[in-house]
Amino acid sequence: MTASDAPRPDLWFPRDGMELRAVDSGPADGETIVLLHGFPQRTSSWDLVTPLLHSAGYRTLALDQRGYCESARPRGRRAYRLPELVGDVLGLLDAAGLADAHVVGHDWGAAVAWGIAGAHPDRVRSLTAVSVPHPAAFLTAMARSDQLLRSWYMGFFQLPFVPELVLNSPGPGPEKALAGMGMTPEMIERYRGEMVATGAIRGGLGWYRALPFAAPGAATAKVHVPTTFVWSDRDPALGRGGAERTREHVDADYRFVEMNGVSHWIPDERPAELADAIVDRARSAVAD
Repeated sequence: MTASDAPRPDLWFPRDGMELRAVDSGPADGETIVLLHGFPQRTSSWDLVTPLLHSAGYRTLALDQRGYCESARPRGRRAYRLPELVGDVLGLLDAAGLADAHVVGHDWGAAVAWGIAGAHPDRVRSLTAVSVPHPAAFLTAMARSDQLLRSWYMGFFQLPFVPELVLNSPGPGPEKALAGMGMTPEMIERYRGEMVATGAIRGGLGWYRALPFAAPGAATAKVHVPTTFVWSDRDPALGRGGAERTREHVDADYRFVEMNGVSHWIPDERPAELADAIVDRARSAVAD
């Protein structure tokens, strides 16, 4: 281990009267990749991917996003609208002294990654979105495929109190639901420790509950940065309809990577293949 890639303290930065945290690791002088987790996970969802990115020469900043980070859990639903989530990533870049970075997001993190690439292309060197398609493609798929049925839980999460009771339950219900989504026992144990025990469920649900306050067109802008979309064919929540329509909403070099026999949790199940896709995208963007 050299001085450049020795462990470093987490990067903390202020935002809207809160404090957000990012895990800062890898070669300090490498190009930076920002990693955005989804629900119901935190920065550890990238633990199998980051060493591979570091070995390729990249620094990583894995953001513990608002609602999850213990010091950044606003209560109001409007605090979780997409522009606020995008603003957190911009705040991270500013705190790290970065004009831009490669941005990677999984699940809800992908939605934020699409948002920052669409609204602030000057801050994004390249985009790798994992599992969740471009928002406009997702909305079209809701109307023209089985995506609406797949997304039933988004309506359930709008209810007050009940989702928290279910997801925080010590009984077998949450475990069965998460196992049905493809989580392993180890991943479910991590969910219990990082989400339930720390009280992060409410904040994570805030992202869903902010959806009724979304500004029309705010998340549907066409993307003009080099983009890779990674999707898996065994994802029970996200069907092929949105995946195949995403190309229509990227006006730049675009690659579609389909992983066969993989559930929703691509960073956990196929970290090496995902890291390869991220590195290929980052290198090709710089070459362009």
